[in-house]
Amino acid sequence: MSLPDGPADHRRHHHRHRKEDKEDEVRRMLQTPHPSVPADLCDRAAAHGARLLRRRRALRRTGWLLLTAAALCLTVWASATQPWDPPPADRTPPLIGW
Repeated sequence: MSLPDGPADHRRHHHRHRKEDKEDEVRRMLQTPHPSVPADLCDRAAAHGARLLRRRRALRRTGWLLLTAAALCLTVWASATQPWDPPPADRTPPLIGW
């Protein structure tokens, strides 16, 4: 004696049905004529990739140049102002014990 189909069996059957529908749809799509690929597609893709590489290389070089310039400016400023030295006193301390 078999039990009536419950919600789990119904979902499993529905899932199997959807999978078969998707497979049929894919088969139909593959049976249609494929779109033609432009003859110069490879050349255009290679040119686009070369442009991207040149742009990235230029941005990387510009970034390093700016970082080097900032480090140089910081070094020149620090050597000129010497911020690690305490500021000079406004007046001399009182002389005690002379």
